[in-house]
Amino acid sequence: MSDELNTLVLNLDSGGDVVIRLRPDLAPGHVARIRELVSEGFYDGVVFHRVIDGFMAQGGDPTGTGTGSSNKPNLKAEFSSEPHVRGTASMARSHNPDSANSQFFLCFDDARFLDNQYTVWGEVTEGMEHVDALPKGEPPRVPGKIVKASLRG
Repeated sequence: MSDELNTLVLNLDSGGDVVIRLRPDLAPGHVARIRELVSEGFYDGVVFHRVIDGFMAQGGDPTGTGTGSSNKPNLKAEFSSEPHVRGTASMARSHNPDSANSQFFLCFDDARFLDNQYTVWGEVTEGMEHVDALPKGEPPRVPGKIVKASLRG
């Protein structure tokens, strides 16, 4: 996958496209995984299973339960001092710092308590209103989903 493909576009059923600038300078391994999964169509049709108003929207689990992941090995943490603020794209994980795989979250608001503990891999540059419009809940009664994920230069 070309390094020039540094833009992720998530077409959400909540109204439109969310454009995310990938940050391989912060998390090269995680960005490579996101690119790989997108190129395989992994995220197409996947729901946001945990959406907490004022905090974040989490997706990337093909089972929609929060317990699933891809069949690829877990990733080693790539923590940085990049702040978790509105629009930050970061990887979800279990208590083990090296357990990120396919699940990620998008921050609705500042969540600086996550800094240096979760791997930041991108930032929303357009379409945050579509993230804001996702149905809330843990899980939402009718979860919002990624219709199609794609990469562009």
